[in-house]
Amino acid sequence: MSEIPRSIPRPLVKTNQSVIVISVLLTWLTQSEWILLIPFIAGLSGILFGYNPIMQLAKKFLKKPMKSYIPEDWEQQQFNQKIAVLCLGAGFVSFLLGWNTAGYVFTIMVATAAFIAILGFCIGCFILYQWKQYQYRRAQH
Repeated sequence: MSEIPRSIPRPLVKTNQSVIVISVLLTWLTQSEWILLIPFIAGLSGILFGYNPIMQLAKKFLKKPMKSYIPEDWEQQQFNQKIAVLCLGAGFVSFLLGWNTAGYVFTIMVATAAFIAILGFCIGCFILYQWKQYQYRRAQH
């Protein structure tokens, strides 16, 4: 008997991505790096405990059954979330230390990736695919 792959409904993923973009924009507008902690803590909670409060809140607004939405692969989303948490955390610490250029670089990267994902192309998915291809080719030799 094969295991059913875990998935996340696309609207929840898009909500999480939107919160990342909005938080970065608000951080830039208000010059308050503390706003980055919203998606950072939610993402870290999702990675460590499998519970992302942003997605849990968004789940309450879904109108159809969870299974009726386009599924996003759970493992892939965990990989993407790790990249986002890394960039958000690095951006937060950089701004906190007064390293504004580094803060902008990290937050521009994560906001751009999240925005592009909202539009339909997942940069993290592409990176993971290329990594798996590299591992496969390496194992063949």
